Amino acid sequence: MNLELSSPVDCLCDFTYDFYWQHMGKRLSPSDIIPHQKRTTHTYEDMVRSLKHGEDVHIKGNAGKRLGSSLGVDLVFFGGTGRTLKTGSIIVDGDVDTRMGISMVSGSIYVSGQVKQPHGNIIEVASDRPGYRKFRSITGLFQDATEKEVAMPNVLTKDALCIKDGIVRDTIAARLDSDASIIVKGNAGMSTGILMKRGTVHVHGDAGMNTGVLMRGGTLTVCDTEEFAGAYIKGGKLIIRGKAKGYVGANMKGGAVFYKGKAMPANFPLDENDIKFLVKLLRISQTEVMMFRKYSV
Repeated sequence: MNLELSSPVDCLCDFTYDFYWQHMGKRLSPSDIIPHQKRTTHTYEDMVRSLKHGEDVHIKGNAGKRLGSSLGVDLVFFGGTGRTLKTGSIIVDGDVDTRMGISMVSGSIYVSGQVKQPHGNIIEVASDRPGYRKFRSITGLFQDATEKEVAMPNVLTKDALCIKDGIVRDTIAARLDSDASIIVKGNAGMSTGILMKRGTVHVHGDAGMNTGVLMRGGTLTVCDTEEFAGAYIKGGKLIIRGKAKGYVGANMKGGAVFYKGKAMPANFPLDENDIKFLVKLLRISQTEVMMFRKYSV
């Protein structure tokens, strides 16, 4: 599919249609014709359908915010399985605005111009298309193992990724379902670890709102974080080493949050397994571990 734009448009190739379940078509409908296109009448759904069928989408012109949101997710809300789909690639002849690839799990995005921060759940890899930078899903790196290396200074091994480029990313490790280790040497954006099922994510810095929201499993550690850390968590372990701004563990359904401050769920004493787990994970003394509180339901 080819799309030429005279002006940037948000939410192109967005599998959520700008989080449709939040607004039910008031902001965007899948059947809406994409504005500012030249000589075509493609809808938002046309682009998503093409990608699901394995076709590439070629955009000539600058793309707006949230390009490729949840790319590769067969969303349950729209009758899907919730699993990962193989998709075509998105190719942009131009620049891309913020939050490209939030919660992206498969596929590739090629960009000839610049990509504004914050990024989504993406990382640059070696490009196989001259004149374009190539971005893959961080989660997807560990699902198909087709990429052997990522752009410096980041480092990828068989089951680990170390992110050292200083780029702020939202939704890092979204829907991660592999025994991988992701280390972020710096700060992260919103919704780190959202819907992750397995794996370990260490943020050696601060994180934004909704850290660990809707976690199903795995382990996530951060320093300071903003509101709603661990909200709606169903499984896994969230460790907050620093401070949180409020509503920690709101509407918690399962799992555990380890935090030295106050949270919304019930507070339980650390047991022997908790102590051993935190000593090993955080590489701190048992005395320091005892400063943590365990919140669960």
